[in-house]
Amino acid sequence: MSAESLAAASRSAWGADVEALLERLDGERESLVARTESWSAINSGSFELPGLAAMRVTLLDTVSELPAPPEVVDLTPSKRVRPDGEVIDVHHGASIRVRVRPDAPIQVALTGHYDTVFPAAHAFQTPWREGEVLRGPGVADMKGGINVMFAALKAFEALPGDKRIGYEVLLSPDEEIGSMGSAPLLAELGARAHVGLTYEPAMADGALVDARKGSANFHLAVKGRAAHVGRAFNDGRSAVLAAAEAALALNKLNGKRDGVTFNVGAIDGGSAVNVVPERAVLRFNVRVPDAEAAVWAEAEVARIARDVGAHDGIEAHLHGGFTRPPKPLNDQQRTLVSWTRQAGAALGLDLKFQPSGGVCEGNNLAAAGCPNIDTLGPCGGGLHSDQEFALISSFAERAKLSFLLLAGLDRGLFDVRSLRS
Repeated sequence: MSAESLAAASRSAWGADVEALLERLDGERESLVARTESWSAINSGSFELPGLAAMRVTLLDTVSELPAPPEVVDLTPSKRVRPDGEVIDVHHGASIRVRVRPDAPIQVALTGHYDTVFPAAHAFQTPWREGEVLRGPGVADMKGGINVMFAALKAFEALPGDKRIGYEVLLSPDEEIGSMGSAPLLAELGARAHVGLTYEPAMADGALVDARKGSANFHLAVKGRAAHVGRAFNDGRSAVLAAAEAALALNKLNGKRDGVTFNVGAIDGGSAVNVVPERAVLRFNVRVPDAEAAVWAEAEVARIARDVGAHDGIEAHLHGGFTRPPKPLNDQQRTLVSWTRQAGAALGLDLKFQPSGGVCEGNNLAAAGCPNIDTLGPCGGGLHSDQEFALISSFAERAKLSFLLLAGLDRGLFDVRSLRS
């Protein structure tokens, strides 16, 4: 039997009405790509509040096609440590939330983000096509993914009969900077849902992610004592040197525990070269494979901060922590991976999965007890660079994959009771 025949046989379990809607999604390929292209032209960098507001207006128009009214949820500001050590508020705008059939027996969380890593001043602003490749800011990560999500939802809503599943869509403006404002919404959503679908891009070769490391961002604010280097050098206490000492101590932790990394990203501090620097801020990231490693890493970071702060004339204040808990490949995740592969097989796809050191909203959902597949967007690559791209052929393909997952959950082909009671 050919691969096409095998796929058709597998697909028959979903029903003839599903087949018709799969064909409809195939016909939406160009509209999906064109809308992603138009959205890419709207700059919505994580700190560009006017651009985020413009993107939000566009998205509100799109979500109005769903059978429930959208809600705009203002996010609580997060905190940032300035180079002088002062802690300030950072505003993020608002998330969009849509709840459809909240009383249904099966609840699905669908999440996405409409911010990108590109500020308005960045040169990478205009999308374009190169044959079967769409290039531009956010075409893969994840304006393209949001389009895939909505295409799948609209196809699902077109299925005849009463639905057994309800769902909640959450679109946020701060994922690229750690979801600091939307984290409480993600936690609430994850606690309510049986299963989660998140629309980060799949790999360029079509592979998806099954497990993720956890990620923490820390800021160590150091205060020393300023002094004139010519007249009173010995009276000074260098905050930059203290921060550098902490940086070296952190770097020595690499290799101490499998899968744990400490990356010193920046040291802000100092002014004139003839002044002992009074202020410095050390910024670093920690990645861990599991919860036990996270506890160890946090303890080591706290120890180093205490050691630096114990020096004469030095104060050290540690800020930050784990914003993305680890997402391990547990039994629930393995079951969900199996279902996704079954849906892929019905489309003639032999889906591969792999772990990732990167993080996303899927980490947050998993931490709230919600197993999820978090790379259901189009296939692409070059993320966080001016080489970002999405494969045009993958838009309809991945919309069909999500549609089959939703239909399978609704029709009992996938038993959510095996995931979460």
